[in-house]
Amino acid sequence: MRIDWKPGTLIYPLPAVLISCGTMEDGEANLLTASWVSTICTNPPMCVVGIRPERHSHGIIREQGAFGINLTTVSMAKETDWCGVVSGRKEDKFATCGFTKEPGSRLGVPLIEESPISLECQVREITSLGSHDMFLADIVGVRADEAYIDPETGAFDMQRAELLVYAHGGYFGLGDYIGHFGWSVRKKDKTKRR
Repeated sequence: MRIDWKPGTLIYPLPAVLISCGTMEDGEANLLTASWVSTICTNPPMCVVGIRPERHSHGIIREQGAFGINLTTVSMAKETDWCGVVSGRKEDKFATCGFTKEPGSRLGVPLIEESPISLECQVREITSLGSHDMFLADIVGVRADEAYIDPETGAFDMQRAELLVYAHGGYFGLGDYIGHFGWSVRKKDKTKRR
């Protein structure tokens, strides 16, 4: 039997990402853990990120109009959680976590070198929604770690990357690979895709 609950944000799992912002100067970059993140358009490639106005990164991103989305892995789980509960007003999160800053190739925003995939995002619009503001952004650059690229297909191997996801207050690794988009209607699958 199914029961009714009050309305809530129960669309899970979501990616557990680290939003990077600021500059490449020591102490001038910040990281924010976020899960209210999604792609919203393929052409042009766009995404949305929900950030509370009181967060330190909110003002930095609003002022600069750019940020990075850095996917995280199971091995980065502790640092990912820590960056969500400690303020960048008090800590240099890159330094404390031991992450290597690298400049994005398009916007120069600091990215996390240890991230399997980082996206450079140019803010298009900011909409106040209530507890969070929605940052609608164009994805203008993507940097991937070659260690996770399948040499045969050139595709990013999500399972090997062991990406971290967030679900209702908890962090989880992705489960087993089941199939690629459209596999349920394909008659004979001759290629192995991830």
